[in-house]
Amino acid sequence: MSNQVAVDAHARRGQSFHADEFEAVAELHAAIAQPKTSLVLMFCSSRRNLDQLAEAAGAAFSCPVIGCTTAGEISNAGYQENSLVGVSLAADSFTIYSALIESVVDFGAVEAEQLAQSLLPSAQPAPGKQRFGLLLIDGMSLCEERVTAHLHQAFGQMQIVGGSAGDDLAFQATQVLAEGRFRNGAAVFCVVETDLSFRAFRTQHLVPTDRKLVITEADPSTRRVTEIDGMPAREAYAEALGLPVDQLCPALYSSHPVLLQIGGQSYVRSIQRAEPDGSLVFYCAIDNGLVLTLAECTDLADNLQTSLRRLEQDLGSIELIIGFDCILRRLEMRDRGELDAIERILAPYPFVGFSTFGEQFNGIHVNQTLTGIAFGGRR
Repeated sequence: MSNQVAVDAHARRGQSFHADEFEAVAELHAAIAQPKTSLVLMFCSSRRNLDQLAEAAGAAFSCPVIGCTTAGEISNAGYQENSLVGVSLAADSFTIYSALIESVVDFGAVEAEQLAQSLLPSAQPAPGKQRFGLLLIDGMSLCEERVTAHLHQAFGQMQIVGGSAGDDLAFQATQVLAEGRFRNGAAVFCVVETDLSFRAFRTQHLVPTDRKLVITEADPSTRRVTEIDGMPAREAYAEALGLPVDQLCPALYSSHPVLLQIGGQSYVRSIQRAEPDGSLVFYCAIDNGLVLTLAECTDLADNLQTSLRRLEQDLGSIELIIGFDCILRRLEMRDRGELDAIERILAPYPFVGFSTFGEQFNGIHVNQTLTGIAFGGRR
């Protein structure tokens, strides 16, 4: 069964739950096909047959198709699983310059500069248009921080939003779709040029407390923190919460992550798990010497509704939102029984996206955050 959720002049969105991959793509194509399309974005469960999905998408669409596996799909129909969601961007509103990054492990500052020089035909967008970057990246690569920072620098501080691919919480292999097939260890980066008004956004429902934590021993390459304030990391974190170590659990990690202050803004760094040796493994890289702030939750539903209303006020009307929402937020909604309320808030908005293993905003990789791009009418 397909669910066509929008038909407008700039973008068309759709969703399919059909178990057969070719039928699912056919239903998605029926919902989002346009006479002239510059790009199709497609997000899908990792449990699906990815080779067949890629083959079907390549046959159905004459334009480039990019996407990734997810930790759940999202549309204004709600938070779904094992589905296929997509959006087509009209060629008369969007010009796309895209590139496959085949190995994120080998992607550094030199490669980012070479990509910037080769990808764009001119340093400035066409008259009346603006640009932003869109990044989809392997969510198990542990390379998101470096890739995002290098891209942001190489493309002249252009606004960048994106999401880390998921694999339905298996934490084994996440994949990115580009150039006709799904790939591990890769990323796809697009520069989108448009005459539509847009806002890149980031929203989180976590606020700082007055408790500071200093990282005194860490391995950023594995995202492992062994020492905080000169103590074993797990003990220091438990002490900051005023709890014994044996009470630490995933729910506490989710409700009390830490915040990194950059340029007067707070960015979330979430704890994945505690190890038997007393270390803490994070979902983002943490370096020695960082001063972090313990966070606490505010109301997620209220935060989301306020953020969407602010976007609507800024743009006048919203014609499309492409969103990258942390899987930890979905799990929190579910555990607190708030999923239905969140879906009611989202329903009036033309939203398409997925639950991620991490989010990107400009040059920074974050957790427990919703990032994205919202489009209004023509500028």
